[in-house]
Amino acid sequence: MNNRTVLISGAGIAGQTLAYWLAQHGLRPTVVEHATAQRSSGSPVDVQGRAVDVAERMGVMPCIREARTDVTSMSFVNAKGRRVGRINMRALQQGGGSREVELPRGDLASILHEASREDAEFLFDDSIVAMSQDERGVDVTFDRADPRRFDLVIGADGLHSAVRRLVFGPESDFVEHVGMYIATTQLDGPAERPWDVVMHNTPGRAVTIHPGRGSALAAFMFRSQAVPDFDYRDTEQHKRLLAAAFADSAWRVPELLNRVYAAGDLYFDSVSRVRLPHWWHGRVALLGDAASCVSLLGGGTSLAMGGRSPSPTNWRPAPATTSRHSAGTRPGTVPWWTRGCATSGWASRCSSRRPGLESWPATWPPGCGRWQPPPEGCGSGCHDGHAHGPRSRPGVNLWISPADRLAIHRPALAAPHSQDAQAIRAAATHPGAP
Repeated sequence: MNNRTVLISGAGIAGQTLAYWLAQHGLRPTVVEHATAQRSSGSPVDVQGRAVDVAERMGVMPCIREARTDVTSMSFVNAKGRRVGRINMRALQQGGGSREVELPRGDLASILHEASREDAEFLFDDSIVAMSQDERGVDVTFDRADPRRFDLVIGADGLHSAVRRLVFGPESDFVEHVGMYIATTQLDGPAERPWDVVMHNTPGRAVTIHPGRGSALAAFMFRSQAVPDFDYRDTEQHKRLLAAAFADSAWRVPELLNRVYAAGDLYFDSVSRVRLPHWWHGRVALLGDAASCVSLLGGGTSLAMGGRSPSPTNWRPAPATTSRHSAGTRPGTVPWWTRGCATSGWASRCSSRRPGLESWPATWPPGCGRWQPPPEGCGSGCHDGHAHGPRSRPGVNLWISPADRLAIHRPALAAPHSQDAQAIRAAATHPGAP
């Protein structure tokens, strides 16, 4: 047991949480991350539900609370900046008895890194370029480091997972654009009202300023069909797309676009749904957004943390498979070594499984995701502790579906005008300054 080695691709929320718990049970995790360091940009995230319990068990909840934002409300403004609506977010949390904590994603990633770095090996500025597995392990070729062999490999590398591409197939087979793009960038100073998220929206578009901690964060959301030749790594293309989508917008949008044009830390991506028939193949598995998600719309962070820690009693050999997909694996089935794991994508997602579909362990650790009868409003049995029903987020309502995990339901952002859509398509394919 103590000599088992696990390679985790991705030093994000899911990957670092998993690394911590694997080390706690005597395994030797190595985390490889293509970035040179932890990413500082990104939207604020929520630690809520079972993720709070996991953070407390890790001893990091005091740090998370210390890094929390001061947001207590969301205001909606018109083109002239006059407030036309407000939501008291703190009252909603307190009324529901929520222990939810909002903090910048970069701060959460740094906290988890501090918790896991003493017991895990980290390889920054590197990535997996090839893998070959047999019944005893996985041979991994890195872009920079020397080749190595591991007992297991976990792809916790997000929406554009390299592990998924190398082992399961091309991204186009599993990732579906669902009609929206999102961008975020840090602003130069603090927000005017550090307790208030401010949103200005028009049909098909929305812009928010989030106070964050220290510097404020600007976020852009717009409806669009899939952009031809979209490249999530092409920052100049992203700037052109934002310029086209928000060309005639009012309020502070022109000022914020000027910040985008000068930004070196712009984050931009498609809102996409990830669906696979299963999440493992032999000794390689997927975790978090790489396995199943609607990206960028909330909830993924807590799902990445909100399961249980791995149980060493569940470590036992798995039969080797030779096909691209594991023989006999059903949608929703999880591999033997993920049962009871402390991360999303496996033990905390809705599933279409029923009793008798697979051979479960004779004894379950408390709260480890055992099938339960469906509550009212859910069409299938789901794992314990998982939320059901509509969940509100800015711009959309999310409905948890056993078949689709998270599916877009009644978007609140109307479709953009046809001329806007034409401009967006043109911006994707015609380089030039915005």
